[in-house]
Amino acid sequence: MSFIRRTARQNKTMLMKTGSYYLIHICVAALVAYAVTGNLWASLTLSLLEPTVQAVAFFFHEKAWERAARRNAGSAATLQNA
Repeated sequence: MSFIRRTARQNKTMLMKTGSYYLIHICVAALVAYAVTGNLWASLTLSLLEPTVQAVAFFFHEKAWERAARRNAGSAATLQNA
């Protein structure tokens, strides 16, 4: 459990950003799904399923971009010192 707490603390801003993105995505997905299907239950089901998968993917996408930025910064610092 301490691993989860530590990870949450270290990624607080990113998790908050992911949460707000998730809520907006659910609203948009529900409206689009309802416009397409005309069925409230189908739109609610789709709007919860797809954004949930997208939010998880978004979190790891952000982590990959952070890692790439750190790697690029490290490469630039190494080139400056050489």
